[in-house]
Amino acid sequence: MTPSVSPTFPGWRRVVTAAGCAALLALGPVGCGAEEDPDAGTNGLASLTPAEIEEQATAAAAEARAVRVSGTVITEGESFRLDMRLGEEGGFGEVSAEGGATFELLRVGEDLYMKADAAFWESEGIPEELDSDPAETLEGRYVRVAPDDPAYAQLSGFTDMEVLFDHLLTLDGEREVAEDRGEVDGAQTVTVLADGGAGGRLDVALIGEPYPLLLQRPGEAGELQLSDWNEDFELRAPEDDQILDYGDELVE
Repeated sequence: MTPSVSPTFPGWRRVVTAAGCAALLALGPVGCGAEEDPDAGTNGLASLTPAEIEEQATAAAAEARAVRVSGTVITEGESFRLDMRLGEEGGFGEVSAEGGATFELLRVGEDLYMKADAAFWESEGIPEELDSDPAETLEGRYVRVAPDDPAYAQLSGFTDMEVLFDHLLTLDGEREVAEDRGEVDGAQTVTVLADGGAGGRLDVALIGEPYPLLLQRPGEAGELQLSDWNEDFELRAPEDDQILDYGDELVE
């Protein structure tokens, strides 16, 4: 007669537990005392110091060939809302100034163009050379901004990826990494806080390239979302019959 094995037999529980763990381990490192790595599948950014995270985010942005920048910027007491597509050879998009004035910008290489409706030109001042109704002449057409116009540097900055990053992608104060992971449009991020958040907040992608995805500027100076990294877009100068050129008399 074959003796039965009692569940109370010494060591039985250890044998069953070991067998169960062996089966589970064959499926992957779950349970049985194995700790799941919270950074599994990420780019490892969360394990770095705040300075290292910033450095990698800045480097990734500098090497990118294209990006979309949207949000609000407050600078020198003026508020701007922008939605720009930027690339290595220029950019285009829309800028809304405080008070409702909205205009489009397009830069191809060194050539900068501006387009706005009649209401914008009536509020901002019409070039002296223009004698006709601005609604008939300027609305819906591009005005070329001369490189020596004082407005050129300010306006072209909205279309220049390097300039925007140099001036806007900054924090102010002692850095720390937020304990909780963030999320921007479904993308998991690690967050760098400066001065507890008062000096700004930078959310950086945890999956793939460590691109900056969201920036809250220091001193509540606006918030910018950075998306569509390296997505190509068409950049083409307007046709000649769509362009008006008033040289350095464009903007006072």
